[in-house]
Amino acid sequence: MTIPVGEPMPIIVQKYGGSSVADAAKISAIARKICDRAETGASLVIVVSAMGDSTDRLIEMARDVSGDRPPEARELDTLLSTGELVTSTLMAMAITAAGHPALSLSGQQAGIRTDTRHGSARIADINADRLKRELDRGRICVVAGFQGLADTEDVTTLGRGGSDTTAVALAVALGAERCEIYTDVDGIYTTDPRLVPSARKLAEIGYEDMLEMASLGAKMNPRSIELAAVYDVPVLVASTFEDVPGTLIHGGPHMMEIRRAVTGIAIDRDVAKITVRAVKDRPGVSSQIFAPLSEAGVSVDVIVQNASQEGLTDVTFTVSKSDFERALDLTRETCSDMARDVVGDSGLAKMSIVGTGMQNGTGYAAAMFGALANAGVNIEMITTSEIRITCVIAASAVTVAANALHRAFELDAVVD
Repeated sequence: MTIPVGEPMPIIVQKYGGSSVADAAKISAIARKICDRAETGASLVIVVSAMGDSTDRLIEMARDVSGDRPPEARELDTLLSTGELVTSTLMAMAITAAGHPALSLSGQQAGIRTDTRHGSARIADINADRLKRELDRGRICVVAGFQGLADTEDVTTLGRGGSDTTAVALAVALGAERCEIYTDVDGIYTTDPRLVPSARKLAEIGYEDMLEMASLGAKMNPRSIELAAVYDVPVLVASTFEDVPGTLIHGGPHMMEIRRAVTGIAIDRDVAKITVRAVKDRPGVSSQIFAPLSEAGVSVDVIVQNASQEGLTDVTFTVSKSDFERALDLTRETCSDMARDVVGDSGLAKMSIVGTGMQNGTGYAAAMFGALANAGVNIEMITTSEIRITCVIAASAVTVAANALHRAFELDAVVD
């Protein structure tokens, strides 16, 4: 591509995940691809995650040295931020060795400011002046993802998948043409192709559908999709290792896939259920059950309350498996004097059909329930939104359910 003299080159933000940068050989191979892309006439900002499973190893070491006490949040954030710093410096060295000037930057050096919530900080602002100056000098900027600096001058991290959010936020701040997320998959599929062999890669998907699928476990950070939607930043999800078309996430008016009411099937295996049995059905009971969970930082998802009988009711809710034991113990303690008993089940999953087109149609819930019934899959809980219907089922039934729903909504068929 030839850029006319005097016109600024388009800015592209690319993000490479942990498996893409797992070792020096992969970093060098990506660096050569980045240099080739720069030669086409684009200013590049590269966001990188920590190498392979290095974040998990750092967490394990932190726990080892902390003994019986949990690692202090501030120190843990400072420790975990080093994983991305290692990758960014190595990537900058590899790009320079491949023939193009490059510069590594920490989140702080890239101007990323956050709130003070260690471990799950939110980006408050980005001062992109430094990045713009370096791009104007012809350098490729390699930014450590997943991190920023709070007003307290302490390093913070953005939580799991935070490098996606870093990349989209930088694209917003720089007015980038688009953000490209490179990972170990070659796009967004109608469902998990490891479970459903006929799953089909989507050429494009809208922000709303992608946000629902990401929230339910698809291969993107939900916060990054929400940010992209608010600022209308197109996001490409593609393979690091294969030169094949990916999936474009955008909000354009001519969405090819919108002609299909159900876009995909999202699967979330991180589900546990807690039931409070025979609790008094009176004002304030729900607050008594859920307020302690909120104070303990336990996120509650699906909530179902049965119809009252003789002044008593059952309340059932779901939490993540990582919170299950803690939530179960806390609920038993809270409800010891107000319910018959509290029971739990961690062997569950959520199966959801997602599609913007369902807003203006009928019969999708009936079709979903019928397909699951015909496949012999029992539904334990149901929740819906305008563009999603979710059923909580046994984890052992996920493969059967996914294939049944994929067939029922003809998601293996290509839309003309």
